[in-house]
Amino acid sequence: MVVMTDAELLELSRCVGAALRARGWMLAVAESCTGGWIAKVLTDVPGSSGWLERGVVSYSNRAKVELLGVSPRALEAHGAVSEAVVREMAEGLRARSPVQVTAAVSGIAGPDGGGPGKPVGTVWFAWSAAGAPTRTRRCRFDGDREAVRRRSVAAALAGLLEAATGSD
Repeated sequence: MVVMTDAELLELSRCVGAALRARGWMLAVAESCTGGWIAKVLTDVPGSSGWLERGVVSYSNRAKVELLGVSPRALEAHGAVSEAVVREMAEGLRARSPVQVTAAVSGIAGPDGGGPGKPVGTVWFAWSAAGAPTRTRRCRFDGDREAVRRRSVAAALAGLLEAATGSD
């Protein structure tokens, strides 16, 4: 995946907003490794308050439990960077928010923190939308911390666009 520019991320955010507006949907995002960057690019779009309800930066495990309802058992068994945890992040935020779609992301942006089975650049995503099963995806991005995080933002937005348009 090529690293998207700020202008490309903004255009993708506009597309997400247009798709949400067309369906009359509101969005919430739960971010860990992206640290609020997804919410930042979404709020760069004028009028985003018409389709973006909230964003939660849940960088610590404690925040994931307290704010999103992630089970300590899932964190202990699978770690924060796992399918089980991002699924619980997305579904927990949707249960706690007046929205029809959520996105969640948790990953290892580096340069440290990776290990066997979860190298630096490993990122898990989840999207939970009304009337559809929660979708998850694991990606492995190359590059430095900035590149991993930027690619994660782009992947999260692309998944939101799929969720908002009903395409897979």
